[in-house]
Amino acid sequence: MSTYKQILTKYWGHTKFRPLQEEIITAFADEGKDVLGLFPTGGGKSVIFQVPALAKEGLCLVITPLIALMKDQVENLISKGIKAAAVYSGMSKDEIDIVLNNAVFGAYKFLYLSPERLATQLFLTRFPDMNINFIAVDEAHCISQWGYDFRPSYLNIANIRKIKPDVPFIALTATATPEVATDIQDKLLFKKHNLFQKSFERKNLIYIVREVEDKLKYLLKIVVKETGTGIVYVRSRKKTVEISKYLHSKGINADYYHAGIDAKIKDIKQKHWKTGQIRVIVATNAFGMGIDKHNVRFVVHVDLPDSPEAYFQEAGRAGRDEKTAYAVLLYHKADKLNIEKRIQSNFPEISEIKHIYSALCNYYQIPETSGKGMIKAFSIRDFVSKFKLPIQLVLSSLKILQSEGYLDFTEDDFTPSKVLFTVDREDLYRYQVANKNFDSFIKLILRSYTGLFSNFTSIDEEYLAKKAHSKSEIIYGYLEKLAEHQIIKYIPQRKMPFIIFTSERLNEKNLLISKENYRKRKERYVKRAEAMLHYAESKAKCRSQILLSYFGEKNAYRCGECDVCRRRNKLNISNYEFDLINNKIKKILKEIPVNVEKLIDAIDCEEEKTLKVIQWLLESEKIEYTIDQRITWKK
Repeated sequence: MSTYKQILTKYWGHTKFRPLQEEIITAFADEGKDVLGLFPTGGGKSVIFQVPALAKEGLCLVITPLIALMKDQVENLISKGIKAAAVYSGMSKDEIDIVLNNAVFGAYKFLYLSPERLATQLFLTRFPDMNINFIAVDEAHCISQWGYDFRPSYLNIANIRKIKPDVPFIALTATATPEVATDIQDKLLFKKHNLFQKSFERKNLIYIVREVEDKLKYLLKIVVKETGTGIVYVRSRKKTVEISKYLHSKGINADYYHAGIDAKIKDIKQKHWKTGQIRVIVATNAFGMGIDKHNVRFVVHVDLPDSPEAYFQEAGRAGRDEKTAYAVLLYHKADKLNIEKRIQSNFPEISEIKHIYSALCNYYQIPETSGKGMIKAFSIRDFVSKFKLPIQLVLSSLKILQSEGYLDFTEDDFTPSKVLFTVDREDLYRYQVANKNFDSFIKLILRSYTGLFSNFTSIDEEYLAKKAHSKSEIIYGYLEKLAEHQIIKYIPQRKMPFIIFTSERLNEKNLLISKENYRKRKERYVKRAEAMLHYAESKAKCRSQILLSYFGEKNAYRCGECDVCRRRNKLNISNYEFDLINNKIKKILKEIPVNVEKLIDAIDCEEEKTLKVIQWLLESEKIEYTIDQRITWKK
């Protein structure tokens, strides 16, 4: 057994790799090549860099924009006995200092970093001294302006490559079109393009679109019929609550989830869903990242997603155990109007964006030519209330300001309280002797947690209060006093997104928002939205083929299982016969409309089968009758 397989077995319990994993590992870990891996959601991306990093000396640097995913992976590695740490926005300077110093001295095998940290002096002064074996770039599509989630902070990655030019790069993403895949490799300064692509086909996942008036009624029908765990995606927080209550009233064990819920409650909801205590979770797209549950039997979208990329990623959370699962999209003609409204709300006027920028700088009282590198906790509710602004206008403006490189905006994040002892054990003992009233509390902390003298350690005040048979308010008081006495450094828990100002404040005249970039971004958004509408409205092409074609797989076979294929299967005609008749019909009708009799006579095939194909094309709205009852091919 190879070293890599031994590590895979020891830490992950698998005796063999999934398709393409081992080939990618060989390319970048053994041959030192830069590699881009395209793996669909649930395809086992993290194992590709984690296994070889454990086999080599040194530290693997992992860059990812998702704080929740970062924390989840670090916790998973630590639970396996692997040393790992993370640095992201919202950590104090002291916390970051300790983690980076430990990384220099070889304390970790993995260091996870959010992309905006790459340009900070704290990181850049230590990075040259780190013994880096590999650099892994997760969610690599974020580096491409052609991608659906471009983040300018990802462009900093090319700068650190210049510091360590010989370190191989492994870039990974679950969603990239051919255009984006090429752009990723260019932006990461690959010495030579090297793409490994696992097919986006999910043979066990059955795609279904239902055009329905009453979406709630049809959703209930799905949830009752399909046993097992499921996710229902909607676009608004309000809908998550309303639909989960509706399902609950019908006897379905359902709950809701969105970004505005308290972090501890989020954890409870996730745990209940993972363990099966909750069968159906109704959620916004805030749910799913970092949540790996293999036996999800269905994912239902009540609202139309913005893009095939988003849909493919969310639908792909079903059936990771490779057993049959369903991805159902509920569609209504009104969804088309909603898409048009979204285009308007996602792309405010440039003058409005500039106004939001000025309001944001005033909110933090940042003078002109100042503020670069400033990191601020951001309460969007307080901000919109103070300046009387619509919340969607603010969010859309922040995204455009981020894409123009003026700021970064992190996701809503919860960070637990942390403690670091700043004195050595001898000085601590002397303090305990001199301050008897703190002695038992200090002993409680030392019994409850480890690593308190070398790293900031996450603590839970409520847990300590229970162990001490006390109240959490008293625990907070003790911790604050110990911090005042300079025995510990104490960072209370916090829950809030962060704004990072990546340039100094400019006045509105000097704030340049490229009209060309704005136009291109809007065009790309519209193009992706139209592709999603095409998927929802198509009645003639296999759903899987539509998605695979979007991601560059042009010659995929029909899945045979989606709603379109099932209707076609009822014709009892082979694929060869259907395609033969269909192509002949298309060729004739593209030239001139004809009546049914002439069409049948012109096609040298069995009349019954030809009629079936004509009927299917009519029902699928590929052909239609003209006023004079001739048939024409629809444009």
